[in-house]
Amino acid sequence: MRKFFILLLILFLNFSSAFAATLPDSVVKYIKKEFPKAEIRFDGLITINNTMYLPLFPAKFKSAENLAIQKTVPENKSFKNLPDIVVFNNDFVLLKIIEKDNKRTVLYQETPFIEVRTGLLPQDMLVPKGLIIPNNIKTIIGGLRIATDKEKGLKVASELVNEKYTNTTVKSDLVANVPQLKDKVFYLTSCKSKNIHVMDLNKSSPEYALSMPSIPIDLKSYKNFLLITAYDLYELNVISLADEAVIKTFDFNAQPEEIIIDKINQKAYVTVPSESSIYLIDLQTMNLKQKIQVNGRCTKLYLTNDGSKLIYTDKNTDDVWAVELNNDYTIKEIGIFPNISAIAYSENKIYLASRTKNRVAIVDYATLAEIGEIKVAEKPVDMLLYYANLYVLSANNSILQVINTQTDKITSTINLNTDVFTTKITRIDNTNIAVITGARAGKYSVLNLDKKQIIKTLPVNIPISQTVIMNKVKKINKW
Repeated sequence: MRKFFILLLILFLNFSSAFAATLPDSVVKYIKKEFPKAEIRFDGLITINNTMYLPLFPAKFKSAENLAIQKTVPENKSFKNLPDIVVFNNDFVLLKIIEKDNKRTVLYQETPFIEVRTGLLPQDMLVPKGLIIPNNIKTIIGGLRIATDKEKGLKVASELVNEKYTNTTVKSDLVANVPQLKDKVFYLTSCKSKNIHVMDLNKSSPEYALSMPSIPIDLKSYKNFLLITAYDLYELNVISLADEAVIKTFDFNAQPEEIIIDKINQKAYVTVPSESSIYLIDLQTMNLKQKIQVNGRCTKLYLTNDGSKLIYTDKNTDDVWAVELNNDYTIKEIGIFPNISAIAYSENKIYLASRTKNRVAIVDYATLAEIGEIKVAEKPVDMLLYYANLYVLSANNSILQVINTQTDKITSTINLNTDVFTTKITRIDNTNIAVITGARAGKYSVLNLDKKQIIKTLPVNIPISQTVIMNKVKKINKW
């Protein structure tokens, strides 16, 4: 009996990589060398152009000084040919997902390779719905759950699709006039729904929705994923947009709220105000890496463009704090500034918008001295930094003002003329375009950040709380 348990322990240790879904570096390098644009998802799924591969971890890796292909099906094919089965000389296996009788499966072998028969799929991998594994290799599934074709997933009809707040329609020439919006899609949250609504930019109503158990607090994007926190849920969910399913859940001991994404360093920061903490997530591996203890109940979290500092305000005391991420998470007190609605950082200065005082205070980060104050339009609610231009959005009368952060002077004032109580300004990644949305349905504005001009004002049939604008993602569960 003792030998039996020792054997189980050895097998468990050998398969530990399969549970963690961490592909060997040598395999990743091999794939990337052959296909530099190959996508290797954190759960192990490999996509090369439109071809998907499932990784199989061996019970024990064979020693291999230089990784090479040992055998393939069809025989003697290079990886460039995308064979159905690839067995490496360390016993690691790749199985191509193929279509047979309108079902997804992997190649059936009458006598499976021993490396296939004894391998194991990553146990936390999200595989395509309805995937069929041949009976003679079903042991590779282990404890992995494979959803059936009949399972609906998150996709549901939008309950807001028929609501009419405006009678106007979107002109089909929007993308032609604003090429930066080509192949983009809106993911929206609304005070009228607990779901995430998906809207084409040429439409004024959502096409469909992604079902959520509770009203979202925050919504952010990273690559082909959405990260969501929601009220009364002590968790952060990660949705794979290719699958339109939850691919990862992070559990917390209290309510997580705001999410900040550092796309340069591939990290996410998540606030848990009641614990006075900020959690760090490694987005490459989707693993929780660290809990950063801070002062107060953090809100209005802001990350500087260089990824070196987090700045936030305390909900209870109005104290503003900075966390120096490259200085052993040193916490620096900035001062007390009441009713902060938005934070920005530029030219070694912190900009703090006060919703009630209708001003933006300027603090020198080195000396902590308040070096200026700019009077802005009534009820400033959001700010967006674009190079040396700080866009300040004010809800009352829907006014947008531009502050030059080198001179700290207002250089432009833009009237949005939308009458929707504007609340958010969201830049589309890697473009000079931002979208301005409001808490009341009616219209949204498309802004050229270089020209400081509204180039389109468009109808939208739902009130918008949070906005994420992303490239359209090819769906895995559609052929």
